[in-house]
Amino acid sequence: MQVTVSSAKGVGAENEDGVFVGPGAVVVLDGLSAPKDLPMACSHGTPWYVRQLGARLVALMGDEEQPLAEALRTAIRDVNSMHSSTCALDQEAVPASTVAMLRERQGVIDYLVLSDSVLVLDAAGTVQAVADTSVEAVAGPEMAAALAGPAGTPERAARVSELVAVQRGLRNRPGGYWVAATNPAAADHAITGSVPAADVRRAALLSDGASRLTDLFHQLSWEELLDVLEADGPAELISRTRAAEGSDPDGTRWARFKVSDDATVAFVQLDTHRHTQDPPSRPDRFGEGE
Repeated sequence: MQVTVSSAKGVGAENEDGVFVGPGAVVVLDGLSAPKDLPMACSHGTPWYVRQLGARLVALMGDEEQPLAEALRTAIRDVNSMHSSTCALDQEAVPASTVAMLRERQGVIDYLVLSDSVLVLDAAGTVQAVADTSVEAVAGPEMAAALAGPAGTPERAARVSELVAVQRGLRNRPGGYWVAATNPAAADHAITGSVPAADVRRAALLSDGASRLTDLFHQLSWEELLDVLEADGPAELISRTRAAEGSDPDGTRWARFKVSDDATVAFVQLDTHRHTQDPPSRPDRFGEGE
């Protein structure tokens, strides 16, 4: 499994995304931003949480007998133990992150998606996106209301803060939506699956700041997005995303919470697929001028 990655900060002070690669494993995390007027119950902050969770996930994914959901459950518990004595982890205002995971083991590709990061799989001749849209299902009207009007205004910022307060009340509870935060039960609500590695040509794990060229701006299909990654690499996809964002600086064409969001990409090519799909060598054709 060959992995190439790129990550770039958006409009915030820090990049709250993270990408983590280990032997046969890759993880992309997108930390949930907190408006400055909504205090956090954790002194460490979202980038710290993303770093700790990602490092623990990659380590746990090395145990091929452990399902990815169980690795996520254990990682959440482990990170909780790192700051439970200093932070109020029973509060709603704690660091949280979306999760996308992919692992190659014993001829199988396992994947997990929690919240709105995206996994794109090119497998068995079909390109499909795996995404968890539960937050839109439970908070769609509030999200639409928060996006009304141009970006960058005090009015928009106030509505976004109101939305985050609503979302915190819906997060990680029955009838709401689930992210990686302090409740290990979030792992039970992730989308998981496995496919034969020989069927997989390529895959991409994307934070929503990197998937928007397809799912928000509609400038590329998922297959075309993979083509860009294969031909030019993850940094080029982010560059094209920044160009599209720059053409709509006030968010009137494409309504979005951040004019320029943190963007992270991990592009995966499978050795097993290449070995089984490449045509055999043809020494009898050598010297024919082809």
